[in-house]
Amino acid sequence: MIDKALAVLKAGGFTLIFIILLSVIALALAIERSAALWRFLDRARALGETVKRCLYRGALAEARTACERSSSPMADLYLIGFERLGRSTASALENAVERERQRVAIALKGPTWMLGTIGATAPFIGLFGTVVGIMRAFNEIGAQHKAGIDVVGPGISEALITTAFGIVVGIEAVMIFNYFSAKLLRTSLELKLMSEEFVEILQESRDVPQETAAAPGEKGKKDKKDTKDKKEKVPTPPPAAAAELPVDEEPA
Repeated sequence: MIDKALAVLKAGGFTLIFIILLSVIALALAIERSAALWRFLDRARALGETVKRCLYRGALAEARTACERSSSPMADLYLIGFERLGRSTASALENAVERERQRVAIALKGPTWMLGTIGATAPFIGLFGTVVGIMRAFNEIGAQHKAGIDVVGPGISEALITTAFGIVVGIEAVMIFNYFSAKLLRTSLELKLMSEEFVEILQESRDVPQETAAAPGEKGKKDKKDTKDKKEKVPTPPPAAAAELPVDEEPA
């Protein structure tokens, strides 16, 4: 088996080795992007639900703390919104969040462009090997002045092997590229929906006045103090004027 593989590599020459290297790179990129996108949307949805619940309760500090503790790339998007809240207009806040969403989407793409490049160029590299193999076959014919199968066989085999491997690697890379393109498009669209919903809820929470609930003990003390103040403010009626009693005159 190993001898046959070595014979194929020898027949394909440098072109075949280069095509196999492209195949290994395509598989490595597929594994790397799969690891980067693994449960990305699950973590983003979980963080988004946490932030929404906090904003509905008016707990902005709690929502920001959850984002700071999260490892999801969406946390940076939410933190940008919290930083701009109260310091920028509604349109400026929305634009800042949108820019951060686009940055996250670009980071998710990573080196997927290399998959498209491999898929487009691998068949042509195989075709290049075909041309080299045919040139080698004609050179052998010219050198030996005969055209037997033992003369042109090695060159033709190199041409056919490199062409076949180039087509296979090209198909492999294109299929992987199309899969990740569709997945990234769906992910980007969902991120856009999540960011728009976040901006809407954030702006609504800014318009609603925030009230800080007092502790039960402090609330009781406050009620007692208010009652005491009310009692002190009740006006005390003035003392009634003493009735002047008539003084009996002494007889002369």
